[in-house]
Amino acid sequence: MSLSGLFLMAFLALHAGINLLILSGRDAYNAACHFMDTNPFIQVMVPVLAFGFFIHIVYAAYLTWNNRKARGAQNYAVSNKTQASSWAARNMFVLGIIVLGFLCLHLTHFWTKMQLAHYLTGEGAADPYGLVAELFTQPVNSIIYIIWITALWFHLTHGFWSAFQTIGMNNSKWICRWKVMAYVYATVVALAFLAIPVYFLLPVH
Repeated sequence: MSLSGLFLMAFLALHAGINLLILSGRDAYNAACHFMDTNPFIQVMVPVLAFGFFIHIVYAAYLTWNNRKARGAQNYAVSNKTQASSWAARNMFVLGIIVLGFLCLHLTHFWTKMQLAHYLTGEGAADPYGLVAELFTQPVNSIIYIIWITALWFHLTHGFWSAFQTIGMNNSKWICRWKVMAYVYATVVALAFLAIPVYFLLPVH
C-alpha cells in the first residue's frame, strides 16, 4: 500500500509539472503531449502505472474491509476524534473513491483521446491544447475538477506521511517532518493542477 502510494505520488508530481507547460502556450503543450504519446519508455510505463493504481485501490479496499470487520459495531473508542487522527485520515477510503471517480472522468476527457487513440490508430489528438481549453472554458467542468483536486489534496496530506510511517520511517523526529512535507507536497501538487482550470476560466489566456 505504501510503496504503491509513493509510486503514484511520484507520478502525480511529474504529471502536474508537465501539465503546467500548458501555461507556456499551445505549441509547448502540444509538443509535450506528442512526446508523451510517442516515447517508448512512457508507453511501457502506462501499464505499469495502471497496475500501480489497481494494487493501491484493491489493497485500500481490503484494509478498509478488514478494519471495519475487526471493529464490528464498535467505532474507535476515543471521545475526541480530532485528537486521535485528522479528518483526512478518518476518511481516506471515501476520499479515495472520489479521486477514483474523477480519475475515470479525467481519463475519458483526455487520455482516451490522446495516448490511447495514438496507441490504437497511430494518431492522437491533433490539438491537445484545444481539448483542454474546450473543457475548462466551461465553468461547470472547471468546478468539478476543482472539487476533485480538493479531495486529492486531503488524500495526499495523510497518504504522504503515512506511507513513510508504514515503511518504518516513523521515529518521533521524522514523523513530524513527514507531516510538514506532506502538506507542502500536497499543496504544491494541488496548486499545479488547479492552475489549469483557473487559467482557462480567467480572460487572460
